[in-house]
Amino acid sequence: MDNWVIAMMLGVSIFLGAIALFAFLWAVKNGQFDDEEKFLNGAKFDGEDELNDAVKREEKKESLKRKYKPE
Repeated sequence: MDNWVIAMMLGVSIFLGAIALFAFLWAVKNGQFDDEEKFLNGAKFDGEDELNDAVKREEKKESLKRKYKPE
């Protein structure tokens, strides 16, 4: 192999790795991995009514977070 082929492959792999790192950091920043209670809620709330109540509570909590603006 020529040196330019190795350099091109190294450059492309660093570029793709940087894109993957950027995408991962963006996902972490935007809360894509913040569902720590998913499996706990599945065990706590077995029935459909309990699950619907849990969803309503979470929606209410999120709406209160959005409305809250400290002075």
